[in-house]
Amino acid sequence: MKLGFLTACLTQRSLAQISAWAGENGYEALEVAAWPVLGNRPFTASHIDVSDFDQGKADQVLEVFDRRGLTLSSLSFYDNNLHPDPEQRAQINEHVEKCIEAAALLGCPTVGTFIGRDPSKPVADDLTGAAQIFSPLVERAGERDVKIVIENCVMEGWYPDGYPGNLAYSPELWEWMFSLGLYLNYDPSHLMWMGIDPVAALRPYVDRVAHAQAKDIELLPDKRNRYGRPGISVKRPDPWDVGWWRYRLPGLGQVIGPGLSTPSTREGSNSCPSDKKTRSGVAPRTGSRQVCASPTEPCARSSFAEEMS
Repeated sequence: MKLGFLTACLTQRSLAQISAWAGENGYEALEVAAWPVLGNRPFTASHIDVSDFDQGKADQVLEVFDRRGLTLSSLSFYDNNLHPDPEQRAQINEHVEKCIEAAALLGCPTVGTFIGRDPSKPVADDLTGAAQIFSPLVERAGERDVKIVIENCVMEGWYPDGYPGNLAYSPELWEWMFSLGLYLNYDPSHLMWMGIDPVAALRPYVDRVAHAQAKDIELLPDKRNRYGRPGISVKRPDPWDVGWWRYRLPGLGQVIGPGLSTPSTREGSNSCPSDKKTRSGVAPRTGSRQVCASPTEPCARSSFAEEMS
């Protein structure tokens, strides 16, 4: 495993500047933001513009990485691939394909994105729609020797009532994703929010993790709400705390970034679902296991690295 960081938090810095600092400070890899160049949209950056990418531009990027002894671990474009507006959804899907083509030219093994969700449709319909969208993308990625990795972020801010907006947030949904040929960009912090043991949840699926992320998380069991999140992102009074992304990189100047995501205001949940059909709308498959922690107690503290080794 190589230690790196996602460049999306450093919107005001060039890839060359970020790479130079990363190499000088012992990092070995970068997950590079590759959103469309659309201005100052929150949580996004375009450190590699894939809109008109060719081998010449790929060679320029690779030269920057080689000079600093860095690995390009993934191209990142986390957006709602099931966006309710058909035109925007098509644009997002097309950009994922451009990221795949750029990753192939760069020899980058993965492209990171979200499944997303259309809140106007039942979950079952969204799962069917996602299968139709991702099947050709997975096929294209396979032809280019690239894996599409899905981050397991809840993205409750995409749903009007605070429900999960990214259909990749639970182990049950991971099994559905894997059946489409997708891989997991694993971030244990998102499971901690939901009161799920991140070690127990991952054990059956380690071979489907092609990339991993990590963020600070603080558990507040007394703040658990009806959607099961027992805490909030850590907020610290320092200029490097940019809320959601949680990256502090002294020496590069102040990060220009967004604040905390808007928490749900609903309360009242006091149990994990345990029947044969969960809120995601699909029944558990063979090998699924219930990994919800107690609704009133925080997840057990354990060393993720030690337990996975």
